[in-house]
Amino acid sequence: MKKRDFLFMRDVVLYTFSAFGGPQAHIGILLREFVEKRRYVTEEELMELNALAQVLPGPSSTQTLVGIAWKVGGLRLAIITFLIWVLPSATIMCLAAISYKMFANRGRVAEVLRFIQPMAVGIVAYATYTFAHKFLKTRVSTMLAIGSLIVTLILQNPYAFPILILLGGIISSALEAHPQESELRVKLFSNVNPNKVAYFIGILLAFAALGAIINRTSPFSLPIRLFENFYRNGIIIFGGGQVLVPLMYTEFVEVKHYLSSSEFLSGYALQQALPGPTFSFTSFLGGVTLGNQGYGVGGQIIGSIIAVIGINMPGFILILFIVPFWNDLKKITRIKNSLSGINAVAVGFMATALILLTRPFGLNWMAYLIMICTFLLLNFTKIKTPVVIVIGVILGLIF
Repeated sequence: MKKRDFLFMRDVVLYTFSAFGGPQAHIGILLREFVEKRRYVTEEELMELNALAQVLPGPSSTQTLVGIAWKVGGLRLAIITFLIWVLPSATIMCLAAISYKMFANRGRVAEVLRFIQPMAVGIVAYATYTFAHKFLKTRVSTMLAIGSLIVTLILQNPYAFPILILLGGIISSALEAHPQESELRVKLFSNVNPNKVAYFIGILLAFAALGAIINRTSPFSLPIRLFENFYRNGIIIFGGGQVLVPLMYTEFVEVKHYLSSSEFLSGYALQQALPGPTFSFTSFLGGVTLGNQGYGVGGQIIGSIIAVIGINMPGFILILFIVPFWNDLKKITRIKNSLSGINAVAVGFMATALILLTRPFGLNWMAYLIMICTFLLLNFTKIKTPVVIVIGVILGLIF
């Protein structure tokens, strides 16, 4: 490897342990450290990679960073960069899942986290408001958001999400037509290797089929089905970690009851206090899920690994697959137009999650007050999410 590659990996390590605040903050750090300071890519290239990550399903921060690595040093550096970025926070969340199951029954955990859980709902409320303010600019996008909210509240079925995302993209894409782009689309898709596309989709279908065929009493059944769950969600999640929460909550808590609302919110709150990708939250979900099903500590570690690989694999494959011909892809306006509809539907998902997350509060006015205060702090002050979570932990320890 070249000296520049080793320097890049060192900077990725520093970035990994300083990247707090989610995708919006991550892009600012990349601009300062990787563009202005080190000049690994130009500002235009960074913005294009970020735009591509927004168009593609999967973890946007991860895809942007991997895209930069690919431009700097090719496939090998991209893989190493992905591992450096994902492993630290995923490992911490795996250990948190193991610790949570070990100490949850001792009572003290519930006391310490009683402020954290409504704070986590407040964070979701802030993310929902931010997304709505950013993406609901037209009557069509507003109607798409309201429609997805109503449908997901009624159905509460994980398979409703990909259908609604597809419909949202089609509706917004159809609003503007550019006939002159037909020749460009032919040229672009003539470069697509159908074998790669078949391989990509085949993974999902294979594990979905295995999960259906294997007897539910088999110890292999749940891990296989779990991988399919995360892989499928990795394909349909647009907009990064903010959209991950409503999808995961609906499927894992409300529909399949793999873990409780309290466990889900505790893990999400912890992840918000850590640097790195929001998608590492799935490491906690996978670990707790298999722990709840009696798989033991070894099973929890396997669950975390399954979750991290499953949720990240689609986005990782897509970014490496598409970056080489992004210059052609970005010229197709229909693709860019579809993003507004997809984001509008995602706002509806987030609103659904917010409603479902507040349901366990019941008549607990203190929980609602903490949720509202968290939202106000994030929206009207410069206090960052990790600081809010630390405040919640300290309050739990004191009171």
